[in-house]
Amino acid sequence: MYNNFVSDKKAMTAETVVSIYKMLEENDIKIVIDGGWGVDALLGRESRPHSDLDIAVEHKDVPKLRELLHTRGYKNLVREDTSDYNFVLGDEKGHEIDVHSYAFDDKGHNIYGIAYPINSLKGKGIINNQHVRCIAPEYVIIFHDNYEPGEKEFKDIKALCEKFGLQPPPSYKKLLK
Repeated sequence: MYNNFVSDKKAMTAETVVSIYKMLEENDIKIVIDGGWGVDALLGRESRPHSDLDIAVEHKDVPKLRELLHTRGYKNLVREDTSDYNFVLGDEKGHEIDVHSYAFDDKGHNIYGIAYPINSLKGKGIINNQHVRCIAPEYVIIFHDNYEPGEKEFKDIKALCEKFGLQPPPSYKKLLK
C-alpha cells in the first residue's frame, strides 16, 4: 500500500498515476512507467514524493496521447530539451508528465526517439495495487550510470539492488560500501 507522503497539490500522487495509466490503457495506449514512479513500481511501494510522472510510449501513439491528456487539462510546457520525442505536459494543478517516445523497426532495433533497448521496456511493477509496465530493474541500474547520483538516486539504486540482487553501476559502487 502506498503512503501519501505529499499533501502539496503539485505532487504526482499514486492515485493520479494510476488514473492516467488506466485512462491511456482504456484508449489502447500502452505506456511504460519510467523515472521515480518506475522505481517505486518495481519496489511495490512509494519510497518518496514525486513531482512528476515519466513515461515511455511508442511514437505512433503520441498524437492520441496528447489529445487524451489535453482533455484532462494537460498542456505543453516548453523547456530547453523539448523535442518531438521528449516533452513535458502539465496541468493547472502543477502535475507534470514527462513523455519519452520511441520507435522500433520490425527487428526490435530502436529507429527513432529515446534510445530505449527493447528489453528495457519489459519490467513489471505495482502502483496502488495496479499492475503496471515499467522499466526493467536491470536497465534502471544501467540508465543510472549515465550521471552523477544525488541522494534520491543513490537511495533508489540501493533499494533496487537489494530487492533484485543486482550490482550497482560503477559510479555508485564506492557509495554503497
